[in-house]
Amino acid sequence: MSVQKDPLNNDEPYLEDEHHMPLGISLLNWISVGFLIYFLLCAVGLIEAGFIAIGHQTAEQIFSYATNPIAGVLVGILTTSLVQSSSVTTSILVGLVAAGLPISIAVPIVIGANFGTTLTNTFVSLGYARDRVDFRRAFSAATVHDAFNLICLLIFLPLEIAFGFLQIIAMWVGDFFTALDPADNLITANFNFINYLTGPIIQEIEGLASGLSQPWNGLVTAAIGFVMIIISITFVSQLLKLLLAGHARRLAEKMTSAAPSSGIFTGLIATLLLQSSSATTSLVVPLAGSGVLTTRQVYPFTLGANIGTCLTAILAAFAVTGQRELAFEIAIVHLVYNVLGVLLIYCVPFMRYLPVQLAEFVGDLGARRFVVAASYVVGIFFLVPALGIFLLSR
Repeated sequence: MSVQKDPLNNDEPYLEDEHHMPLGISLLNWISVGFLIYFLLCAVGLIEAGFIAIGHQTAEQIFSYATNPIAGVLVGILTTSLVQSSSVTTSILVGLVAAGLPISIAVPIVIGANFGTTLTNTFVSLGYARDRVDFRRAFSAATVHDAFNLICLLIFLPLEIAFGFLQIIAMWVGDFFTALDPADNLITANFNFINYLTGPIIQEIEGLASGLSQPWNGLVTAAIGFVMIIISITFVSQLLKLLLAGHARRLAEKMTSAAPSSGIFTGLIATLLLQSSSATTSLVVPLAGSGVLTTRQVYPFTLGANIGTCLTAILAAFAVTGQRELAFEIAIVHLVYNVLGVLLIYCVPFMRYLPVQLAEFVGDLGARRFVVAASYVVGIFFLVPALGIFLLSR
């Protein structure tokens, strides 16, 4: 059994071969994953129930500042940067949309969440700051994810503001589901057993909060849901990393001899295994920092990871009891946004390696002066979004 440094945490070893983990511990971990996914589904239902209890008028007041699309994007960036998971943000949005949050508010937040999720692997790259050459490679590999999502944001946000094309796609998705089932039970009617499983916990928590006056009863219910989502997704990601990180790492290493299209597929599969694009893309940063991979080789892997992270929101949509078609619409919007980004940027020859060039430029600047790299992380992910939200909400 070989023990190596964990690519997600240089201070911690991990087992290269998961088969050496005792069977009982492995089984217990998988059971824990199942329970955490169950709590994730319960949490989405609690958020939906909480905002229904709050009432539409109060809920609209809470999100009134996000009616500006730019403010919505900044909310998505800041929220996802704080919780370091776009899956948390999009799962919360699924519950909010099912409870009545307008799609027009949710779509920009999804766009922002997609950008905010790139923070984790950028943090990982800062661990290589002691060696300028390694840091330049690692920081470039980390920021290629930022560069791609930034270009997507700059292209698609103006189109969304001008034409609402993502909202139109969302309506097409809703119409498609409705057409599949004229009885309006939707495709999710086959998964109603999820509601039977999650119903008792949701009703119990609603009952505990019912003694409070409106809107506090709804706010408490929704807050419990928020906390449960953060806890469940965090621990699911950690457990799956423990169980499957070795497999994901070997997939990443195979990119060195794979075609770019295979790299996209590898990133997709690795993210489906780990249920976190942040964890997946962080796997390849040490490989790039040590010179095993180049930024150009890491790039397709991050594109696949971007698509793979959309599964959690789709899973969360099965847990809602209210406007299910709307919940699926916002989950599918996240998927469509990422797929369109890959098709537009990666498949157009003159745009294909623009994110790589931008990332290597940022990597060179950061390697020359560490303060530039640190300012980039703090400014892009925290200060600019927070200041923008403050100014736009006044």
